[in-house]
Amino acid sequence: MTATATSPAKMDMLEKLGAEAVVMDGLDAASVGEAVAMASPDVIVHQMTAISPAHAGKPDMKHFDRWFALTDRLRVEGTNHLLAAADAAGVGHIVAQSYASWNGLRQGGWVKTEEDPLDLGVGTIMHQGALAIRHLEEAVLKADGAVLRYGGLYGPGAIDDQVELVRKWQYPVVGGGAGHSSWVHVEDAVSATVLAVEQRAKGVYNIVDDEPAPAHQWLPHLAACAGARPPLRIPSWLARLLAGEAAVTMMTAGRGFSNAKAKRDLGWQPRYPSWRQGFKEALT
Repeated sequence: MTATATSPAKMDMLEKLGAEAVVMDGLDAASVGEAVAMASPDVIVHQMTAISPAHAGKPDMKHFDRWFALTDRLRVEGTNHLLAAADAAGVGHIVAQSYASWNGLRQGGWVKTEEDPLDLGVGTIMHQGALAIRHLEEAVLKADGAVLRYGGLYGPGAIDDQVELVRKWQYPVVGGGAGHSSWVHVEDAVSATVLAVEQRAKGVYNIVDDEPAPAHQWLPHLAACAGARPPLRIPSWLARLLAGEAAVTMMTAGRGFSNAKAKRDLGWQPRYPSWRQGFKEALT
């Protein structure tokens, strides 16, 4: 296994985990091509994002487009570079990370399947990011690969920033909190990815837990698990001023996702079937 990092600082960690570490710039076609040619892999797993504080700064829902700008480029340019390198090196399969937490089409039911389109957020601050996700998915599917739409990832280190806001009483429920989200523990995301690699899966799969839920349910539970006070409740107009359009959409109109296809076709069974259990074990 070869794992890539953006700087030499992470190479020791990757090597301790059992991988051969390579520094690669996902936005540089030559760097990607060299890394893929050197590894000569049977399969490429595309997990490139840039939402860590080191790359994107602190989470900024109010300026969602700025926060995700580099990740959007990786989902477009980075995907193109990987697919070109895979073709040049004769790599037979690619598995790529996508996203399915609250971004289902905001019409119809609260829970969406892989047959339902993602919300493109036309005319909103989320539109550019949604277009980047669509590009990644279409490009990977055209190459007969697998697209894994991970839910909101949580687990060791994954939502420390959100938990900090919860403990500071700065993560309110917006409006009635009816907007649904889907979550997945990082260990379950890994296990689904391994299955997709081993089975050379093709198509789109929602990698989420069994319980898509509205914000007014999961956020107070997260607060309780974190030892924090119950979250405030604020009206949508105020949240739009303070946190921006994306936060209001997520909290009031977001759609969750079903994992039935991943269970049926991949034989995937999440170790943490619900965020109720997962949050508790992760934070208490």
